[in-house]
Amino acid sequence: MTTGNVIQMSSLAEIDAERVIAAQAGLVVHGAESLNCETPPALLGGEVTPTAQFYRRSHFPTPALDASAWRLDVRGLVRRPLNLSLHDMTQLPAETAVVTLECAGNGRTRFRPQAPGVQWGFGAAGTAEWTGPLLADVLARAGVEPDASEVVFGGADSGAVDGLPHSIRFERSLPVRDAMESGAMLAYAMNGQPLPARHGYPLRLVVPGWYAVASVKWLTDIRVVAEPFRGFFQDTHYVYEWDRGGIRVREPISLMQVRAVITRPAAGQELARGTMTVRGVAWSGAAPITRVDVSVADGSWQKARLIGMPAVNGWQQWELLASGLRPGETRIRARASDLAGRVQPEQPEWNALGYAANFIHEVQVRLH
Repeated sequence: MTTGNVIQMSSLAEIDAERVIAAQAGLVVHGAESLNCETPPALLGGEVTPTAQFYRRSHFPTPALDASAWRLDVRGLVRRPLNLSLHDMTQLPAETAVVTLECAGNGRTRFRPQAPGVQWGFGAAGTAEWTGPLLADVLARAGVEPDASEVVFGGADSGAVDGLPHSIRFERSLPVRDAMESGAMLAYAMNGQPLPARHGYPLRLVVPGWYAVASVKWLTDIRVVAEPFRGFFQDTHYVYEWDRGGIRVREPISLMQVRAVITRPAAGQELARGTMTVRGVAWSGAAPITRVDVSVADGSWQKARLIGMPAVNGWQQWELLASGLRPGETRIRARASDLAGRVQPEQPEWNALGYAANFIHEVQVRLH
């Protein structure tokens, strides 16, 4: 237990039941004590991802929180410390926004040599409609002191990690500027319903554009501090690590890299020759998607049609009609570009923990 908010942790029976529920929803379950599941690309294609099919990433068992006892503490370098109940949170001015979240390890399975961690395919991402007050408004209510540097977010989930002699909780931080200007929100609802326990009930942080590790679930406290936060999930586990001339270089995980995913047709699908519609979604943490290119049967890159106007922080749907296709095994590839000039690469740079593996997505189908 980490705080008085926690009344128990998930039992093995509850975890097994959650695995069954995830499998019935069509998710791919990765074996671990903490339930980790990804969404097959074929289920990703809508404007938002149904809650039951939204990917799940946890480092520790899901904490069971008593909503009547739960409080959000806001303290540290603030002029007016806050202690807010769930009712208090729902009475604050709220925003509803469509936001894409992606695990930093999405696509890790493609790295060679293999990087450690959950071997995600390309489905550790999802888009949902989130509702709650803006983080900036809550921090303004508390009054951030001028000498503040970072804002630390503490979750109720905790447990053991390799290499540490004691149990730790999940904590991450944002620079004060990003906390105030990123559009981050304190979400108590997902897709129009109360936030499910598996996605952070009763409250989670949602940080648009950033890898989802920043979007701390089961949030219980916010601390405004003067010094850089050096917690395990900030300074050790969620960092890029590269070898630069024999020197180990580290860089924090932040914005999502540009990526397109093919949602139709599905890998291994059998289709009639002649014509085929390729569909998918694309997103980037740095800027809106400006282009998606598709190659069919190892042909030249063709510009796909972007569908509708994307949500400011949601993914972009796209499609391409390919014709003149001959029978046989056919490879389809897709790559995205964003307004910041970033293009999805053939080979992302390998890093020791296998993050930001935004390889060009490809599927193999058979035409007959």
